[in-house]
Amino acid sequence: MGNLYRAISADGSAFAAVLDAKDIVSEIEKIHKSSAVVTAALGRLTIAASLMGYMLKGNENSITLRIDGDGPCGQLVAVSDSMGNVRSCVNNPVVELPLNNLGKLDVSGAVGKNGTLSVVKDLGLREPYVGVIPLVSGEIAEDIANYYASSEQIPTVCALGVLVNTDLSVKAAGGFLIQLLPFADDKCVDILEKNVAEMRPVSSLLAEGTTPEEIAHMLLKGLDPNELDTSAPAYKCECSRQRTEQILISIGQDELRAIASEGKDTEVSCHFCGKKYIFSPSEITELAKGAASK
Repeated sequence: MGNLYRAISADGSAFAAVLDAKDIVSEIEKIHKSSAVVTAALGRLTIAASLMGYMLKGNENSITLRIDGDGPCGQLVAVSDSMGNVRSCVNNPVVELPLNNLGKLDVSGAVGKNGTLSVVKDLGLREPYVGVIPLVSGEIAEDIANYYASSEQIPTVCALGVLVNTDLSVKAAGGFLIQLLPFADDKCVDILEKNVAEMRPVSSLLAEGTTPEEIAHMLLKGLDPNELDTSAPAYKCECSRQRTEQILISIGQDELRAIASEGKDTEVSCHFCGKKYIFSPSEITELAKGAASK
């Protein structure tokens, strides 16, 4: 499980949310068997989704982040519920690239600098909220901050980081969001800018054992921060046999009958967790009858 901590300044003008997501990103690497740079890229997007999902108010609300870039890893998707529980997938989990000019994993090279970031919020309304913006850098944290600035007009600082060991296991992973409320004054902004400038990479701090609580208080130093709340989000897939049946029904009666006529079992794998569901020809035939009634 992850460790998510949120704090707010004494005057309520700024808050910080910090997530230690080592366990979550380790699960990503385990499920997708991803290369180091893809673990870092998908891990960053998943951390962002968890932080943003936890900010939703309704129990049934969810948020989906999707990056469609021109890099070799293809599309990346991360989905979070309002408790910060997440699941994610990527088109190409194994991409090998040289380190960037800073000697770090080339996330931007894997994701691509050209493309879009889509944010879909399901708030229980008739239609979901959809925001789509061009990628700024493909480093993901900058793209998330730009989304908030351009689509929601909320001044936001975002930092995301994943450290991967040479054996591809995850050494540390996490991130933070800082947001200002409309009545924040210039003094508050100056303090936050100074604090952020003095911060070391969040993944390095977490690797050294610094807790999300300590990081949040470092970010809000000088603003008398108070604990807002805590959570323990996890990598959690919501797939089931029943949901898979509904997906199969949605492809239509004719297609299902054609599949059943082949006389072989049909295997459906979940993109998010890798779980496999097997359907016999007779079961596919029954689903085709269900499709006919819709």
